[in-house]
Amino acid sequence: MKSILLCTFTHGLDIEIMAGYIYENYTLDRGSIFVFENSDDPDEILCTYNASNVGHFMENTISIHRKKETNTLYTINALNNIIMGINNGVLDKSIVIDWELYTNSLLLTADRAIRVVPLTLKTVIRK
Repeated sequence: MKSILLCTFTHGLDIEIMAGYIYENYTLDRGSIFVFENSDDPDEILCTYNASNVGHFMENTISIHRKKETNTLYTINALNNIIMGINNGVLDKSIVIDWELYTNSLLLTADRAIRVVPLTLKTVIRK
């Protein structure tokens, strides 16, 4: 069964509660939840985890991808917007991204603009 990388957004005070919800709602492949904080806004917390048997998404949860070499988390929409931004508005999947520009970051889109969220690993929760 294929797993997907999910990201659930929460607040600093809700980490343990959110971890409980995640364990109740998903089958985690490795049993680990990686808790990151926005380096610019420590109250903005996100939890990432690999889940299988995903029949629904919990509130404030998105599917993401990861570039391991630079620890970059990203959505496909954000990646496509970066490509179009460096390629005169044309989506060309052969374009090479300089991932070093996005080390330890989460790439999101907001109104068709790229939002780069600098991340700091806060903790890893293991069940």
